[in-house]
Amino acid sequence: MRRLNRKKTLNLMKELDAFPKVPESYVETSASGGTVSLIAFTTIAFLTIMEFMVYQDTWMKYEYEVDKDFTSKLRINIDITVAMRCQYVGADVLDLAETMVASADGLIYEPVVFDLSPQQKEWQRVLQLIQSRLQEEHSLQDVIFKSAFKSASTALPPREDNSLQSPDACRIHGHLYVNKVAGNFHITVGKAIPHPRGHAHLAALVSHDSYNFSHRIDHLSFGELIPGIINPLDGTEKIATDHNQMFQYFITVVPTKLHTYKISAETHQFSVTERERVINHAAGSHGVSGIFMKYDISSLMVTVTEEHMPFWQFLVRLCGIIGGIFSTTGILHGFGRFVAEVIFCRFRLGSHRSTSVPLPDGHTSNHLPLITDNSMH
Repeated sequence: MRRLNRKKTLNLMKELDAFPKVPESYVETSASGGTVSLIAFTTIAFLTIMEFMVYQDTWMKYEYEVDKDFTSKLRINIDITVAMRCQYVGADVLDLAETMVASADGLIYEPVVFDLSPQQKEWQRVLQLIQSRLQEEHSLQDVIFKSAFKSASTALPPREDNSLQSPDACRIHGHLYVNKVAGNFHITVGKAIPHPRGHAHLAALVSHDSYNFSHRIDHLSFGELIPGIINPLDGTEKIATDHNQMFQYFITVVPTKLHTYKISAETHQFSVTERERVINHAAGSHGVSGIFMKYDISSLMVTVTEEHMPFWQFLVRLCGIIGGIFSTTGILHGFGRFVAEVIFCRFRLGSHRSTSVPLPDGHTSNHLPLITDNSMH
């Protein structure tokens, strides 16, 4: 009884077989079929390798939403070198709410030499080259996002030579926490002093001939400090051509949440527009000499997420490649054989066409002559 049930089950499974087996004695092979098979297997192997490389790669997904966080503080990371002595310059922030943030709250004034060493010049040259490529190919920003925390810090390397030159510049570096409203970070002559109606800088004691706002921005970013991220102003260097010169940077800051397989951080991207002019009150160019960075906070927030192809999707695409190539090559091979057979059949028919035979009465016959016994002899 059990054997009978097993036999019925086995017969049922055979009837459900969607892959019937053909005996090898009924299978006809050909050189053309072998050539097409070799091409198909080579194409499958190549596309499989390419598909695996695509599966290993990731891409960045950008989503936009309204930023509803208005109460938290915004961190500004600063590393700027000005070609003036530290006792002559002062830096602070004044926002639209008339809130003043003094540099003493987080910035350090360090006397340095403005000219870079050979190693530092090479670092600046490479950084400026990367900045120019980023402006041309925006997709490189995705690569920078993926490599955050993986690459080395983008900060200016320390000076390797012991310069005997006395410090002629001031490096202002550190960070400040400001309100999330539009504001103005500026470096100008004299230290900042509090004022009932805002703020002022004590510049009366500084000689006009010592004004020199040539500067180098080694780093400027907003939000959490992430090594490996290159910001638009990193590596910027400006040389003043006049003592009374104003450098202005108009910055639009966009809050950004970054989620990759390496890190998860809340930072800020920004775009910048530059302008510089010489202060000449007689010519109508009014203002104060110095470096002014006017920033504004965007109301939109960007969420950047690194995504990866699911494994099931990789299998589906792989099956599609294998099945598609087999089906396509089979169709092309069958069509090629059909065309070849049609052409060869025409040649065969042309070689076996009937010949005309003259008759005694002057007529011709298009029929082949009958084979008789005499003709056989």
